[in-house]
Amino acid sequence: MSTTTTTTTRPPVTDWVSDYDVFDDAYVRDPSGFWAGMRAECPVATSERWGGSHLVLSYAAAVDAASNTVNLTSTRGTSIAPTLDDYSDPNRPKSIINSDPPDHAGPRRVILPSMSPASVAKWEPVAKALCNRLIDRFIASGRADAAVDYAQQIPARVIGLMLGVPESRTDEFVGWVREILEHGAQFPERRLAAFEEMRVYFTAEMAARRVTPTDDLISHLVHARMDDGQQLTEAQILGNVTLLLIAGIDTTWSSIGSSLCHLAEHPDDQERLRTDASIWPTATEELLRAFAPVTMSRIATADTAVVGCPVPQGRRVVISFPAANRDPEVFENPDEVRLDRDHNRHLAFGSGIHRCAGSNLARMELRVSLQTWMERIGPFALADADSVTWAGGQVRGPRSVPVTFAPGAPQG
Repeated sequence: MSTTTTTTTRPPVTDWVSDYDVFDDAYVRDPSGFWAGMRAECPVATSERWGGSHLVLSYAAAVDAASNTVNLTSTRGTSIAPTLDDYSDPNRPKSIINSDPPDHAGPRRVILPSMSPASVAKWEPVAKALCNRLIDRFIASGRADAAVDYAQQIPARVIGLMLGVPESRTDEFVGWVREILEHGAQFPERRLAAFEEMRVYFTAEMAARRVTPTDDLISHLVHARMDDGQQLTEAQILGNVTLLLIAGIDTTWSSIGSSLCHLAEHPDDQERLRTDASIWPTATEELLRAFAPVTMSRIATADTAVVGCPVPQGRRVVISFPAANRDPEVFENPDEVRLDRDHNRHLAFGSGIHRCAGSNLARMELRVSLQTWMERIGPFALADADSVTWAGGQVRGPRSVPVTFAPGAPQG
């Protein structure tokens, strides 16, 4: 399988514990073997590449780092490499993911009701109908790109509908998110440009909702009040609308795409999901664990430590939640996908106060997309394993997963 990254002139890594490269093609393609070898030597690796950072690999280290909001700040960004963002600008969009206590709790409590299990359940029929429409487009051909034609189409449209923005702009939203998460770490100027386009677009949308409120997330944030009676600031609204779009697209489609790629290579797991409805709750959590896509970072505001490993002031700490989910100290045979795994306190949604506010939505989208695929598509397999491509960095997931299956009939 190949990656979407291109060969660079960066020197090859000779010692992954002291000189890792999270954009290395082999690492992006299959990082689990790298994690195992690195973690065996130290729970926290280090490198001077990409601005210098410490890479958190173990479960205990990930929980420790994520909970240390005193010495590891989120206010200077969570990118895994340096960016061109001006975090000193007081008017810069400010989301809950880029906030520390005490500024974090109020806006998060405003967002959470819209992401509760009951609120998310209302969108399940919408997601189901969308999945069926997508499958109708390719089922008769007996082939599809499970990533491009399916996984990448679902979260963008669902979160767009929740925000109240036109579905016709889905491709534009996806483009912004790719520039920020997929390309932004290596090409920070492209990241900055995408953020500026989002700022202009959503500022206008927010202004429209102030005049004419509608039943959507943008209106909710514009008119909501926090526990102290204060409304969110313009910067907070813009930051969190942007976050909801970014976090609601690439992360979930990566989980869906990775799961379909795994199933294409494991017909026994396909069959079990088709024939044993009781397995879906544990299977969903196991797929989230095994294919967690998100890596986040913090900046040390003072000399500190992560599980006893020293971290100097100013250092970037990259928390690999996917690596933590493969820690053998916590998960038996962690590189195996066990659909009935019952001990599964995974960190796919992070840990601590910044744990993903949209976890219920992501779970629903993953489950519904896979269930609908299994209901409509018979046994399927990769058309060509070498044609599967992956993107890595902040969010790891497949960008192309060509599959074949017996042709079927569209609905209706």
